[in-house]
Amino acid sequence: MEYRNIFVGGQWREPASEKRISVECPANREIMGSCPEATEQDVDAAVNAAKSALAGEKWSSTSGEDRASHIDSLSAAIKSRTDDLAVCAAREIAAPYSFCKGQVAMARMTLKFYGQLARNYKFEERRTGYFGQVLVRKEPVGVVAAIVPFNGPLFAAMLKIGPALASGSTVVLKVPVEAPLFSYVLAECIQEAAIPAGVINILTADRDASEYLVAHPDVNMASITGSVVAGRRVAEICGSQIKRAALELGGKSAAIVCADAELATVVPELAKASVINSGQACAAQTRILIPRKRYEETVSALGDAYRAMKVGDPFDPETALGPMIHERHFERVKACISAGLEEGARLVTGGGTPEYLKSGYFIEPTLLADVTSDMQIAREEIFGPVVCAIAYDDIEDAIRIANDSEMGLSGSVWTSDVEAGIEIGRKIQAGNFTINGFSMDVAAPFGGYKSSGLGRELGEEGLHDYLEFKSINLPAG
Repeated sequence: MEYRNIFVGGQWREPASEKRISVECPANREIMGSCPEATEQDVDAAVNAAKSALAGEKWSSTSGEDRASHIDSLSAAIKSRTDDLAVCAAREIAAPYSFCKGQVAMARMTLKFYGQLARNYKFEERRTGYFGQVLVRKEPVGVVAAIVPFNGPLFAAMLKIGPALASGSTVVLKVPVEAPLFSYVLAECIQEAAIPAGVINILTADRDASEYLVAHPDVNMASITGSVVAGRRVAEICGSQIKRAALELGGKSAAIVCADAELATVVPELAKASVINSGQACAAQTRILIPRKRYEETVSALGDAYRAMKVGDPFDPETALGPMIHERHFERVKACISAGLEEGARLVTGGGTPEYLKSGYFIEPTLLADVTSDMQIAREEIFGPVVCAIAYDDIEDAIRIANDSEMGLSGSVWTSDVEAGIEIGRKIQAGNFTINGFSMDVAAPFGGYKSSGLGRELGEEGLHDYLEFKSINLPAG
């Protein structure tokens, strides 16, 4: 998978330099392909193409119905390449093929939602105010810098491209250096869907070129899915320019197991929710809060569930977990486990790499018990298959522990009493919460409290970040 060009202005262009990115498969450490690394000149070309596409009747002035048709066409093109996209992802990030195929489905579902919304949304309406009639318009924000992570890049890209296209904005998509090759299949889908030239442009860039993109004077908005550290940097740049920023950042989500929970039903689903995508998921339920009187019973059951999870080949249907994305992250996750043990945590299961998987960056699902909220492993996002089991005294104590975090992205409660679960959910400081499971719905907003981000993705609320609201006050009569 050797690519030589970049996708800018609806066509393949030669990059400005010979700088290249080699892509390593984390399951076997073999180089699986390469692509150009974008420079500042490439960023300029992509932003200029996106800005030109906004002009006149080319894109921003089209109707919601027209934009919806283009969104639907892109969804159809992605559907036709489902296997190509899923296989590419399973090789690039080495997540199970079933997970990667699900990410393609979620990407299409997101586009379907924003296509429907663009058709039905009132981009212009008259209101009767206190002083007369007002024409309220919702106009595209402009050129959007969309920055996506390695752990689900196609789905993350559609979380930004869907509402941006629905609004009439244009996009420069910055894909991750760890997993850029999927974007070449995506670019072919964009061409097949006949998306107007320059509406979606794609670059693979490192940190310096990415910052240059965010700071570009012709970029009107930056939307990032990434770490808290990366989000803070984007916010600093956008704040200095009074430029809009949408931040979907990290999490340290808490799953509250209630005293009435049926462990035989709860544990299998909770175990999966805590190490989804090998823990490389911002909304993974990595803090499990357990009533003290059922602590050892629950920890034992969770340990059995993790030991039963197969780690390995992403194309093996039995595989539940893949590897860490690269060696640096692999070493960091192992260091976090060691730090937790030094702090006093007890290793229930995992913590190492299976002997038969030494060629990749694999870490077994790891359960640490006797963890307290003041420990580093309970406070920092590890982004690996490392789960902390924390004891609580009563439900108010559980809520206090769940909210005792810098982050507030997701959470869950596991109980036989749904109404009680709803009441607990109302008290949790997180943007996404599930009762007896782990889910997100494309029709509902997703995002974080506190350091987990600003703004929302998905739902009608996800469109609002990409719109400028204008009031035209009409004369009397």
